[in-house]
Amino acid sequence: MSTPDPKHTDFIHSEEFLAELQRRQFRLSVICAASFLTALLALPALNFFLPDLMATRVGGFPFTWLLLGVLFFPLVWTISWIFIQRSIALENREAENARQHAANGNRR
Repeated sequence: MSTPDPKHTDFIHSEEFLAELQRRQFRLSVICAASFLTALLALPALNFFLPDLMATRVGGFPFTWLLLGVLFFPLVWTISWIFIQRSIALENREAENARQHAANGNRR
């Protein structure tokens, strides 16, 4: 037999607060995933549509290798860093908002 969920009187533990935070986190995740997929799919597309440019030698290597071997990993690290920074900022903003509601005795 399951027990009913306890009723929380503080806003930070409310379903409304958690649902809003999850919605914003999901939106951020989708944006970061779309950025990664765009970068991932751009290389084959560039090879297909611009083969002469991608075959250009840069430092003795084809431009494709430069993009894949040198520039792709910093791009992935940058996307990850942006995700972490914005995720922390979202959580801090929501926590501050909840503290203000608690201090005022208001609910959203």
